[in-house]
Amino acid sequence: MIETVTTATLAEYEGFIKGHPKGHFLQSSKWGRLKDSWKWEAIVSRDGEGKIRGSLAVLIRKVPAAPYTLMYAGRGPVCDSHDKETLAELTQGAKELAKKYHAYSLMMDPDIKSEDKEFISIMKELGYKHRESGKNFEGVQPNYVFRLDVAGKSLDELMAAFHQKTRYNIRLAGRKGVEVICCNEEQVKEMLPHFARIMEETGQRDGFITRPQSYFEKLLREMGEDARLYMAIYNDKPVAGTLAIHFGNKVWYLYGASSNQYRNVMPNYLLQWNMIQWAVEEGCDIYDFRGVSGDLTPENPLYGLYLFKKGFSGELVEFCGELEYIYKPVVNLAVGAGMKMVRTLRHAAYVRKTKKDKPQENAKETEKQEEKQENK
Repeated sequence: MIETVTTATLAEYEGFIKGHPKGHFLQSSKWGRLKDSWKWEAIVSRDGEGKIRGSLAVLIRKVPAAPYTLMYAGRGPVCDSHDKETLAELTQGAKELAKKYHAYSLMMDPDIKSEDKEFISIMKELGYKHRESGKNFEGVQPNYVFRLDVAGKSLDELMAAFHQKTRYNIRLAGRKGVEVICCNEEQVKEMLPHFARIMEETGQRDGFITRPQSYFEKLLREMGEDARLYMAIYNDKPVAGTLAIHFGNKVWYLYGASSNQYRNVMPNYLLQWNMIQWAVEEGCDIYDFRGVSGDLTPENPLYGLYLFKKGFSGELVEFCGELEYIYKPVVNLAVGAGMKMVRTLRHAAYVRKTKKDKPQENAKETEKQEEKQENK
């Protein structure tokens, strides 16, 4: 039995995805409220006893100057990945939503590992096209992440498993006087402007587009107690910060920013350690460092990010990639080409502005500089 989630069943839905091993904050209505340009809808499949056995939440966005929409299911569906009956019901429910909103396509990037060939086979049988994501953040969500198994482990056990250099840098930050605060409501008001400023500085340094302060304010407001802002303070100055989300059995490292100054006191390591402690305190199974590149060659500019997260001894996870159900093939081709061009032009404009404002640092050179500072 398939049905659309309503106000009356929303709490039941949220309870289901929070309690399911594949539950994800991207499937929550809270996350849907964060997306101003999208409409959030969710469907559920019930078993013979009326209990929810699977769900799929989608964000729906209108195509500019056209009578069509795109549907996107971030890290959906939430169900037994080998339950073909439930997956078929959710697919049918999505088709009904597509008719209602004139959607030309449904995109999803499930929280399913790449080796789960049975799931991919089922989805292909149901009519989805499977596309493996590239190595370097080409998809909406990263296809490669680092995940740390924290289930039933003590902080001492976790620390002992870290790479020697990682343990050293966590302790170095403490010895140098770095303090990490988990911001309460009043501290958020004080620190969020600093976080947004440092985030912009990070984006200019590393060449990526950043969110405005208003976005982070809304994220913290909508996610409520499920989200935290951590700030690293050194010499009474905010020098780095992170945003983390706890949902179900996981804590995710969502956003991170660090000032160009004082990177030698290793605030990012101490921030990660504090977020890992949150996961342990909440009895989580997993701490998710989120994206890394799948290109693990030292020549890759993102190799330093990989080494940083690898030092915490997590597991490199490759997801199965993107799945697409195309309802209107001609429209899908036309809109897809147009959106790709817009994204390319937007990114190129941002890179030009960044290079004009401040030259982009080479990631490998930055890593070498940090190592020199740390060994002094």
